[in-house]
Amino acid sequence: MLLSAAGVAMCLVGGWLWITRWSKLRHLLDTPTSRIRSAAQGYVELAGVLRGLPDTPPLMAPLTATPCLWWRYRIEEYQSGGKRGSWRILEQGSSEELLRLFDATGDCLIDPRGAEVLPARRDRWTGNQRRPRGAPPGGVLAWLTGHRQYRYTEERLHADEPLYAIGDFRTSGGGRQGLDLTAAQGRVVREWKEDYAGLLQRFDNNRDGRLDQAEWGRVRLAADLEAHRRNRLASSQQALHQLVRPGEGLPFVLSSHGEEVLVRRYRWQAAGGAMLCLFGAALLAARVAG
Repeated sequence: MLLSAAGVAMCLVGGWLWITRWSKLRHLLDTPTSRIRSAAQGYVELAGVLRGLPDTPPLMAPLTATPCLWWRYRIEEYQSGGKRGSWRILEQGSSEELLRLFDATGDCLIDPRGAEVLPARRDRWTGNQRRPRGAPPGGVLAWLTGHRQYRYTEERLHADEPLYAIGDFRTSGGGRQGLDLTAAQGRVVREWKEDYAGLLQRFDNNRDGRLDQAEWGRVRLAADLEAHRRNRLASSQQALHQLVRPGEGLPFVLSSHGEEVLVRRYRWQAAGGAMLCLFGAALLAARVAG
């Protein structure tokens, strides 16, 4: 019974790992790298350098108080149970402030929420306080410390680091957005209806307290002109590029490592998942045969 349960678990975990990592691998390989200025709207791959937001001070990492642009941390407590012990997560979190990616053609704001973030900067150390008193000890001090009750992990992204990003690319302003006249006109009319008294004052020519067919025609014509005016105003503004979490289960990855490193990582993880799934299937077959 135990072997059967282990075989099923291996098949499920290995199959999930194989499918998810292989899917990410294919999306990374099949999506060409774009320049920010000329990137198409939709799912794109970008590569550049992280920069701080203008007139915005850097973040302070919660465990080491290190200035950075993004952080993620975890605090764990060691719990002994018989002959074996384990680490239990007490506290964890990550920053949600926007990031700014820069390449030779322009810059793009990145909303990191929902992304798989793989930073190059990672510190892990132990201590006897629930929260550490500062940066991790280095050199000989790190080896002289014995067993500690708490374990701390902090990961960070810093300014001027390279960043690989793949996600949903959107641009507003700069003449990049088209005009869906029907939808834009509808939004204007709905906005005007919220102040129905003002709408009557503008378009109820015969002052009978309602808008007849001819008067509604004038409302639609005025809304058409207003929609065009708003579109021209938006197009005259500087283009704002953003990268956000895509829909339809597409990967959203931010990494300090290049695409080649990610491809190798996902390829090995997919292969490991496939091997685990096959091993689980072999256990099940052996159980059935026995």
